[in-house]
Formats: sequence, structure tokens, C-alpha cells
Amino acid sequence: MSRRGTARLALAAGAAALLVLVVFGGLGSLVLMGVGWAGLALTAAGVWWMLTHTGWIRMLAALLVVAAPLGVLLLYAAAGLLWVVLVSLGLWALAVSAGRAALVEDTSPSMTERSVSRAQRPFLIMNPLSGGGKVERFHLAERARALGAEVVVLDPAQRQDVTELASRAVRGGADLLGVAGGDGTQASVARVAAEHDIPFMVISAGTRNHFAKDLGLDRQDPSRCLEALTDGVELRIDLGYLRAGAPADLSAERVFINNASFGVYAEVVQSPAYRDDKARTVLEMLPDLLTQPSGTRLSVRAGSLTMDGPQAVLVSNNPYARGDSAGLGRRERLDSGELGVLCVNVGNAAEATELLLRGRQGRGLTAATTREVVVDANAPVIPVGVDGEALVLPTPVHCRLAAGALRVRVPRHRPGVPHGAPPMDWRRVRRLALTMGRVAAGRGAA
Repeated sequence: MSRRGTARLALAAGAAALLVLVVFGGLGSLVLMGVGWAGLALTAAGVWWMLTHTGWIRMLAALLVVAAPLGVLLLYAAAGLLWVVLVSLGLWALAVSAGRAALVEDTSPSMTERSVSRAQRPFLIMNPLSGGGKVERFHLAERARALGAEVVVLDPAQRQDVTELASRAVRGGADLLGVAGGDGTQASVARVAAEHDIPFMVISAGTRNHFAKDLGLDRQDPSRCLEALTDGVELRIDLGYLRAGAPADLSAERVFINNASFGVYAEVVQSPAYRDDKARTVLEMLPDLLTQPSGTRLSVRAGSLTMDGPQAVLVSNNPYARGDSAGLGRRERLDSGELGVLCVNVGNAAEATELLLRGRQGRGLTAATTREVVVDANAPVIPVGVDGEALVLPTPVHCRLAAGALRVRVPRHRPGVPHGAPPMDWRRVRRLALTMGRVAAGRGAA
């Protein structure tokens, strides 16, 4: 279907969704929508109370999170209108999906790929503990060696400096550096590759594989990443750099390939219990962190944006997709030349509800893009999470972006290349559906 046809489908499905409510719900359709919004607001408030309280209040909040949507469905069913709501929601989902599909070509193109020759002396570092043992389970070391790579499998019994291993390999003539491991290990080796301007290769053998996801790599089968050794293309992407304290010592900078977090999340990852039981640690620590001042007050300077007292700050190597208000999804590209900045400041259930319902339009969240960010505090040191690694750094903390600093070698064919589906914009969809029709009619008349 053409873009014009898809845009028209979106408009038709959206109109049908409203028409179903009006025709079969009558005047009660307004009540239906009001009940639905009330249930959604109560659910969001319940989530906030769960996060900010413990004991019996948290139990009641959990009950509200379950009871609110269930109660709404029961009211719809009792009125004999449940099917009306479900059909209307289905049509609305179709409308939004078609509308976003129609707008895809209006988004910026994907990252530029460059054909390259095969590396002659690739050097790969593999962590056998990452991702629950993916290196051994997928026979990554054996497969890489069969393709001509030199492979070092880290010894879990002793600490090894991956930066020194990578630097030594470059001095020995390596013309490609690669990592099968977590994002922290990847960042350390990526810095060496960037400094020597040689390609860097990612093998998705970690747990979350955040960086691999944004590169479009196969996260289910990391062995497919090895295709970059024989049939690869190259991307030029940006790198984030973080420096703590006042002296401008660039040699002390740390690289981050994903993000650096400050505030609530950074406090949580400092806990020794976080690695063993993430969910329980978060639930135990969030009430105090969100509702009781810890004495450390953050301030952020990001270009023209200045913010005082945010509860959480996320500085990312390239901004997250506009529809991702939490910074937990994907970055549409890694070569925009800008850092993404998300600042969260939520003080009560109403603000939390607005944030959940409106995303980046909510008052509790401020988003910006810039080349440099300074995070300061009324304390000499603050906790920082750098690509998931817990650190305590002196203030102020400076973050900057080095545009195009890293050459990344990836397989030519990747299953997860992001298509950059844009957020829904009804005005653009309507203009697309109507304008293209007028243009075609004008051409026909000529």
C-alpha cells in the first residue's frame, strides 16, 4: 500500500473507532471514555504509591493497580458495552499503527554504511561469564578462531585489564578489536579502538545487549555477529566521554557507549544487593530515594537548559527515540552528533500520572539534546552509573560527545536494524493523505 493509502487507512480507522463508540454507546460513550481515563489515572497513581511506600500502603497500592483496570472492564461488561470498547480500541490501534507507518519515510535515514575489506588480524576479547555463559554455549571462541581471529577468553578466577589487553594487541599489529561481553567491557575496548582509529566489533554475548540492539545486531544468536569478520560493513558513530572533577585532564576521561545516570538509579546500582536481586533492591530503596531528601541536590547545565534539583538524570550517547520517555528503549541512530539528556522531577502521584500518560509532554520530565552536559551537586562526590557500572565520582561531572569517533564493523545483513518509526502526528498524517492526492490530481490535469 502507498503512503497515501496508509495515511487514509489511519484516518478511516481513527474515525471508525470514534464512530463505534458514538453509534453503539450513544451518550454513554462519553461516560465510557471518562471511566477509562479514570481507571488509567488510578492505575498510574497506584504505581507511584507502590514505588514511594512500603508495608501495608504498598500492598494497598498493588491492589489498586490490579483492581482499577479490572473494575473498568467489569463496568463495561455490566453495561453490555465491553465489545464496543474492545472494537474501538482495536480500530484505534490500527489507526496509530498505520499512521506511524505512513510517516516512516519522513524520518531521518538510518546510519550510513561503508563497504570495507576484510580485517587481516582481528583481535577479540571474550568474557565467559557474560550473558549467563553465551561464549561457551554458542562456541564463539572456536568459531572466531576458525575465521582467522585471535581470541583471548578472560579468566574468571583473576581480574584482567581489558584496556591493556586491547592496547597490547594494537601494538602487536591488530587491525580490528572486538568484544563478546557486557557494555562496560565494550566501552573500555571501544576507547582503545577510537584512539587508534581502527574498527571495533560487537558480539552480543551480554545480558541486556543495549549497544548491540541499537546497532541492529542479532541478540538471540551472538554467533551471527561474527559475520562481520567475513562480510562486514562499517559505521561511523559517536562516543560519549565523561570526566569528573574540575581539572581538564582528558586522559582521565571514561567512555560511555550507552549512557551515564545520576540520582535515583545511580543510587540504586551502588547497593551490593543490586547485582543479585535487582527488582527487590529497587523496591526497597526507591521509597527513601524518591520521598526523603538525601542531602545531595543535583544541578544540570546542558546547553541553554539549566535545571536544579532533578531526582534522576540520564545523559545518553545520542538521544533515545522521542516516544521513549524513560530512556529504556532504543536510540534511532548513533551518529546524530548530540548527547541526549533526560531529567526527571516528580513529587507526587498527580505528576507521576501525568508523566506516564503524556510522556515527554509531562511536567515531570525535561528532555534536551546538546554536545556537552555538566552535572553538579552540593556534595564533593556523587554516585554515577556508567553503562551500568556503579561509580562514585567527584563533582562536577562533565559529559561530552565526540562525533564520529568510533568505526564499528557490523555484519552486512542485520535483523534488528532500526527503521525509526516516528511518534504519531495526526496533523502530518492528514496532510499526507490529502496533499498527495491533490498533487496527483494536479499532475493528471496537466
